[in-house]
Amino acid sequence: MRLDQIFKMEFLSDDLQSDTKEGVLAELINLLIGSGLKMDRAKALDVLQQREKLGSTGIGDGVAIPHGKVSELQDMVIAFGRSRRGVSFDAIDGKPVRLFFLLLAPEHSTGQHLKALARISKMLKTPNFRKTLIDAKTRADLYKAIVEQDASSPL
Repeated sequence: MRLDQIFKMEFLSDDLQSDTKEGVLAELINLLIGSGLKMDRAKALDVLQQREKLGSTGIGDGVAIPHGKVSELQDMVIAFGRSRRGVSFDAIDGKPVRLFFLLLAPEHSTGQHLKALARISKMLKTPNFRKTLIDAKTRADLYKAIVEQDASSPL
Protein backbone atom coordinates (compact mmCIF):
# COMPACT_ATOMS: atom_id res chain seq x y z
CA MET A 1 0.00 0.00 0.00
CA ARG A 2 1.23 3.45 -0.91
CA LEU A 3 0.73 6.27 1.59
CA ASP A 4 -0.85 8.57 -1.01
CA GLN A 5 -3.88 6.25 -0.84
CA ILE A 6 -4.54 7.38 2.75
CA PHE A 7 -2.74 10.73 2.91
CA LYS A 8 -4.10 13.87 1.25
CA MET A 9 -2.75 17.40 1.06
CA GLU A 10 -5.73 18.62 3.11
CA PHE A 11 -4.42 16.46 5.97
CA LEU A 12 -1.16 18.42 6.16
CA SER A 13 -0.12 21.41 8.28
CA ASP A 14 3.20 23.07 7.60
CA ASP A 15 3.06 25.25 10.71
CA LEU A 16 1.61 23.65 13.83
CA GLN A 17 0.96 26.28 16.48
CA SER A 18 0.68 24.09 19.57
CA ASP A 19 3.57 23.84 21.99
CA THR A 20 2.34 20.83 23.99
CA LYS A 21 1.87 17.16 23.23
CA GLU A 22 -1.88 17.38 23.89
CA GLY A 23 -2.16 20.51 21.75
CA VAL A 24 -0.40 18.91 18.78
CA LEU A 25 -2.63 15.83 18.96
CA ALA A 26 -5.73 18.05 19.07
CA GLU A 27 -4.46 20.20 16.21
CA LEU A 28 -3.86 17.16 13.99
CA ILE A 29 -7.29 15.68 14.82
CA ASN A 30 -8.90 19.07 14.09
CA LEU A 31 -7.09 19.14 10.75
CA LEU A 32 -8.64 15.80 9.77
CA ILE A 33 -12.12 16.75 10.98
CA GLY A 34 -11.87 20.18 9.34
CA SER A 35 -11.05 18.43 6.06
CA GLY A 36 -14.28 16.45 6.21
CA LEU A 37 -13.30 13.26 8.01
CA LYS A 38 -16.18 12.04 10.16
CA MET A 39 -15.14 10.96 13.65
CA ASP A 40 -15.73 11.87 17.27
CA ARG A 41 -13.01 14.37 18.22
CA ALA A 42 -13.03 13.54 21.93
CA LYS A 43 -12.85 9.77 21.31
CA ALA A 44 -9.99 10.14 18.83
CA LEU A 45 -8.04 12.35 21.24
CA ASP A 46 -8.65 9.89 24.07
CA VAL A 47 -7.36 6.99 21.94
CA LEU A 48 -4.17 8.94 21.16
CA GLN A 49 -3.65 10.05 24.74
CA GLN A 50 -4.14 6.50 26.02
CA ARG A 51 -1.52 5.29 23.52
CA GLU A 52 0.92 7.98 24.70
CA LYS A 53 0.48 6.77 28.29
CA LEU A 54 1.88 3.40 27.20
CA GLY A 55 5.02 5.14 25.97
CA SER A 56 5.79 8.16 23.86
CA THR A 57 5.43 7.83 20.12
CA GLY A 58 8.30 10.32 19.83
CA ILE A 59 10.82 8.05 18.13
CA GLY A 60 13.77 10.48 18.22
CA ASP A 61 15.50 12.65 15.62
CA GLY A 62 12.71 15.23 15.89
CA VAL A 63 10.01 12.76 14.82
CA ALA A 64 6.80 11.41 16.40
CA ILE A 65 4.28 8.96 14.97
CA PRO A 66 1.20 9.15 17.19
CA HIS A 67 -1.26 6.43 16.27
CA GLY A 68 -4.35 4.60 17.36
CA LYS A 69 -7.53 2.82 16.34
CA VAL A 70 -10.83 4.68 16.11
CA SER A 71 -14.09 2.76 15.85
CA GLU A 72 -15.87 5.20 13.51
CA LEU A 73 -13.25 5.01 10.78
CA GLN A 74 -13.82 2.87 7.72
CA ASP A 75 -10.31 3.37 6.33
CA MET A 76 -6.87 4.24 7.61
CA VAL A 77 -5.86 7.90 7.44
CA ILE A 78 -2.60 9.82 7.87
CA ALA A 79 -2.14 13.46 8.83
CA PHE A 80 1.19 15.28 8.85
CA GLY A 81 2.20 18.33 10.82
CA ARG A 82 5.41 20.29 11.10
CA SER A 83 6.29 22.48 14.06
CA ARG A 84 8.76 25.24 13.30
CA ARG A 85 9.75 25.62 16.98
CA GLY A 86 9.60 22.02 18.11
CA VAL A 87 7.44 20.49 20.82
CA SER A 88 8.40 18.67 23.99
CA PHE A 89 6.86 15.27 23.25
CA ASP A 90 8.71 12.97 25.66
CA ALA A 91 10.70 11.59 22.71
CA ILE A 92 13.09 8.74 23.45
CA ASP A 93 16.09 10.98 22.80
CA GLY A 94 14.66 13.80 24.95
CA LYS A 95 14.78 16.28 22.06
CA PRO A 96 11.89 18.43 20.77
CA VAL A 97 9.77 17.00 17.97
CA ARG A 98 9.18 18.96 14.77
CA LEU A 99 7.75 16.32 12.43
CA PHE A 100 4.50 14.52 13.27
CA PHE A 101 2.87 11.73 11.29
CA LEU A 102 -0.52 10.88 12.81
CA LEU A 103 -1.92 7.49 11.82
CA LEU A 104 -5.48 6.49 12.64
CA ALA A 105 -6.93 3.14 11.68
CA PRO A 106 -10.29 1.39 11.98
CA GLU A 107 -10.66 -0.53 15.21
CA HIS A 108 -10.35 -4.00 13.66
CA SER A 109 -7.41 -3.40 11.31
CA THR A 110 -4.15 -4.92 12.41
CA GLY A 111 -1.89 -5.86 9.53
CA GLN A 112 -2.35 -2.74 7.40
CA HIS A 113 -2.00 -0.47 10.45
CA LEU A 114 1.32 -2.07 11.39
CA LYS A 115 2.57 -2.01 7.78
CA ALA A 116 1.80 1.71 7.50
CA LEU A 117 3.59 2.43 10.79
CA ALA A 118 6.63 0.49 9.63
CA ARG A 119 6.60 2.27 6.26
CA ILE A 120 6.48 5.73 7.84
CA SER A 121 9.16 4.82 10.38
CA LYS A 122 11.47 3.50 7.66
CA MET A 123 11.04 6.65 5.55
CA LEU A 124 11.88 8.85 8.54
CA LYS A 125 15.12 7.04 9.29
CA THR A 126 16.63 8.81 6.28
CA PRO A 127 18.34 12.02 7.52
CA ASN A 128 18.03 13.75 4.13
CA PHE A 129 14.28 13.12 4.06
CA ARG A 130 13.83 14.62 7.54
CA LYS A 131 15.89 17.64 6.45
CA THR A 132 13.76 18.01 3.31
CA LEU A 133 10.62 18.08 5.46
CA ILE A 134 12.10 20.63 7.86
CA ASP A 135 13.31 22.89 5.02
CA ALA A 136 10.26 22.65 2.71
CA LYS A 137 8.86 26.10 1.92
CA THR A 138 5.23 25.23 1.15
CA ARG A 139 2.55 22.67 1.94
CA ALA A 140 2.78 21.50 -1.67
CA ASP A 141 6.54 20.94 -1.28
CA LEU A 142 5.93 18.91 1.88
CA TYR A 143 3.25 16.78 0.28
CA LYS A 144 5.37 16.16 -2.80
CA ALA A 145 8.39 15.18 -0.68
CA ILE A 146 6.36 12.68 1.36
CA VAL A 147 4.70 11.10 -1.68
CA GLU A 148 7.98 10.89 -3.61
CA GLN A 149 9.86 9.37 -0.65
CA ASP A 150 7.10 6.82 -0.25
CA ALA A 151 7.08 5.99 -3.97
CA SER A 152 10.85 5.44 -3.95
CA SER A 153 10.64 3.00 -1.03
CA PRO A 154 10.12 -0.67 -1.85
CA LEU A 155 6.76 -2.08 -0.78
